[in-house]
Amino acid sequence: MPLRLPRAPVSVPLVTAAILALAFTPTPTAAQATRELRVCADPNNLPFSNERREGFENRIAELLAAELHAKLSYTWAPQWRGFIRKTLGSGECDVVMGVPSDFELAQPTDAYYRSTYVFVSRRDGPSIHSLDDPALRRVRVGVHLIGDDYTNTPPAHALANRGIVDNVAGYPIYGDYSKANPPARIIEAVASGEIDVAMVWGPFAGYFAPRQSVPLRIVPVSPEVDPPALPFTFAISLGVRKGDDRLRGELDEVLRRRRIEIRKILDRYGVPQPAAAVGVR
Repeated sequence: MPLRLPRAPVSVPLVTAAILALAFTPTPTAAQATRELRVCADPNNLPFSNERREGFENRIAELLAAELHAKLSYTWAPQWRGFIRKTLGSGECDVVMGVPSDFELAQPTDAYYRSTYVFVSRRDGPSIHSLDDPALRRVRVGVHLIGDDYTNTPPAHALANRGIVDNVAGYPIYGDYSKANPPARIIEAVASGEIDVAMVWGPFAGYFAPRQSVPLRIVPVSPEVDPPALPFTFAISLGVRKGDDRLRGELDEVLRRRRIEIRKILDRYGVPQPAAAVGVR
């Protein structure tokens, strides 16, 4: 984390000059005074964002805009393939919330949270803690699928690497977009008994599991890195256009300054946080 530099002594003439400069500075016009923080986000993707601005990324975006004295505006687009190219890449916005900290399609800020994939099961069902639990070969397992084998979620790869395939059901992460929050279907499947355990990204579980009609259990996937190099825990950042160092620097400063408030927002939405990540790359 950056150190706060000591303040150098300031002479009286310098102070006087600064006051005089302020006194004779022209008042900015309305156009000059109104800054806009343009964010691209998914309109139907709780707990992250929705068009009613009810997600935790909406809350964090509001905090960022307030700190930058900017008006917050949105361009809404489903986070399907091509999302970054069609939004940030085409100039529709300046910031995308919630990208991996090693994201190559944008310039990431410092991480503002870290989360993990988790097992979700009914309290009266199997309690699974590890990818190597023998029960995973017997129970009905649900995973989110993106569609292409090379871009599927870590759980899909880890299970396939172990030959666990026949008892696995895939739930499209994009789902039926005509319904609210398509990724929640997999959590609902656990609650209804359609599957015994789901392996999902932690924020989905932390938000939707407590909203089911039966008690559900949430357990972080172990190990955090499945050998040789398949991670299950990720640091998450904001994404700006490559080369926009000024905005990235401003956002990094806000993330550091308001890290406690950001942590509280994440806690309210039930985001599993294995380690504090705000201000840490």
